[in-house]
Amino acid sequence: MENHSGMDPRRLKTRTCGGLHCALFPGTPLSVSLANCDIDALVQPSPAQVEGYELYIHLPELSRLWQAKLYPNAWPNERIVKPALHSLEMVFRMISSVLCDTRPYIDGDEWLRRLESLANMQLELLSCIVERDQQAPTTKSSASSSYVGAEASHVVWHKSGSRAVVSRLSQESLLPRLAAWRTAQSVGARLQIAIESNMGRAPFTLGLGEPNLSGKPILEYDRICTPLEIYACRQSAPGHPEDHTLLTVHQIMEAWLEVAQGLLEIIEENVKSSNSEAAAKSCWLVERVWKLLMSTMDLLHIMDPDDFMKLKHELAINTSSQLGVDTSAYCLRSRMLRKVTEACKELRHLVPKVVGVEADPKGGPRLQEAVMDLFHSHGMCTHAVAPYGRPLAYHSSTIHLLQAFQAVEAAVRQFYFSYQQLVVAVMGSGEYKGSAQTEISAADALSQIYFEPPYFPSLDGAKTFLGNYWHNSRELEEGAIMKHLVVEKATMDRIIKTSSITSSNSGDSTKDTDEEMASKESLSSLEKKQIVDATVSYKPLQIYQGAMGA
Repeated sequence: MENHSGMDPRRLKTRTCGGLHCALFPGTPLSVSLANCDIDALVQPSPAQVEGYELYIHLPELSRLWQAKLYPNAWPNERIVKPALHSLEMVFRMISSVLCDTRPYIDGDEWLRRLESLANMQLELLSCIVERDQQAPTTKSSASSSYVGAEASHVVWHKSGSRAVVSRLSQESLLPRLAAWRTAQSVGARLQIAIESNMGRAPFTLGLGEPNLSGKPILEYDRICTPLEIYACRQSAPGHPEDHTLLTVHQIMEAWLEVAQGLLEIIEENVKSSNSEAAAKSCWLVERVWKLLMSTMDLLHIMDPDDFMKLKHELAINTSSQLGVDTSAYCLRSRMLRKVTEACKELRHLVPKVVGVEADPKGGPRLQEAVMDLFHSHGMCTHAVAPYGRPLAYHSSTIHLLQAFQAVEAAVRQFYFSYQQLVVAVMGSGEYKGSAQTEISAADALSQIYFEPPYFPSLDGAKTFLGNYWHNSRELEEGAIMKHLVVEKATMDRIIKTSSITSSNSGDSTKDTDEEMASKESLSSLEKKQIVDATVSYKPLQIYQGAMGA
């Protein structure tokens, strides 16, 4: 490998937290009290707070549903599909709650728009999870209208130019009921069309009243999802209008965290079996789960401030712990959130297995150099002898997986940053700063989560030094593309200006003199030369195969 000045990979290990500055952004100062505290202790709520949170959102009942295995050996995806279906049913429950809300001051239209958007995100993610799931328990749809008896659990869809399709309809889900309400017909119909559209990539459909014009098998929705049990896990504090909102938002969060936990286990299994392609797919799904969680928590922005503050006081969301830390970061009371966050950080231990190179116990750059070589070769085999002791055979899916690892890291940081801003917007900046009796606020603890050092230092350093390699490469001219665009624009401006002057003078003179013709030819020649020079100066990026400096 060719070494350039200032590109010593060994310097990466010196990127540690020093003094009172953030490790990731060295210019970010931290308070002395925060720098001297155990951050893990700061984000750890008391057992009483955790228990109260779990009882409030009916987590014991939900966990019992998630852990019950109806198909223990026949359907491996049950552990992640079931909570995803539960979260979808929770959104339907929120839509019905908004439609039944009698408060004249709520923004019902915005609520419905947000919930419909959230349902679409969940459906899209669910369809990606079950994209190749051929083991799901389903029933076949019928192509004969004689199949429909007196039962109301079937719906007939007529497709032009073909026979009628008889689709099974869930008897317990709220969505078919919403589609039958006069005030909810439009949103119900849009959600049914969204199911038809998003489940197009899946080998089955849900059976919630969607057209199912392709006649795909129908999931045993009522048996798997048990919508009536999900509907029962609702209001905990009667008399508080925003109770159902706060409760359901955190139930949805817990459901998708359960999905993320299952996906992380699948990633580890795939990495151990050297299936980088499947691991990368699951890793991208984890990243999308974190983004879905951000959209879910954003629903709290629409709550009525006065109604929420009354509920907040009775829930003791801003009670101080024995450590003197304001625990207004209500999400941190979730065991699963902290568990999944830690599991996402622990993905870094899979990097040596993915790359095929053991990390140097002395802190050397062996792993980082192997990652740089992998990135530079695009995962293709370019060596007669494998460098750095890594396997000779690679596939681009290895790079896809490493990219997905860092995408998960970015999504985790984004979630905690957005939640910190949510605390400020919903509860006020006083919750952000803490009180006079509180040395460290929950916002400080949250900021430490997204200001932590890189989860994947070898990947971070490899990209840094790969950028330096191309910056010092003689094959490329820095800023060549922008220079080309600027010269091209200036040339075109002169041509347009000359053309407009010629057009304006065409009425006064019908014949050019020899001197004018020579001037125009000279100008045209000069412009052509500038365009050619600009084109030559622009050197397009070439795919440089092989190892660096090879």
